[in-house]
Amino acid sequence: MDEKLPDEIRMALTEACRLHERASSDATQCQEFNKRMSRLLIDLEDAGCFRIADRIMTVLLHCNPKDGSHCDKATIVREKMKKLDTVPQ
Repeated sequence: MDEKLPDEIRMALTEACRLHERASSDATQCQEFNKRMSRLLIDLEDAGCFRIADRIMTVLLHCNPKDGSHCDKATIVREKMKKLDTVPQ
């Protein structure tokens, strides 16, 4: 069964994908990305979109922002975000 993403969640996901493109070299944006993804996970679970929520959880497992350092797993997270950006409507 395909999950229908509510428009506001789809927009938040798109914004998070764009933010990640800028975040891997900026610790502050990286932390903001992590916070947005955490909120998005909660919203997805509340909306019953569990398959996509599981995919967000996988992103969060790899996303561990640290002050003053470059993201070790930016490439892995970027690839997972590209897949999320193509989630069907």
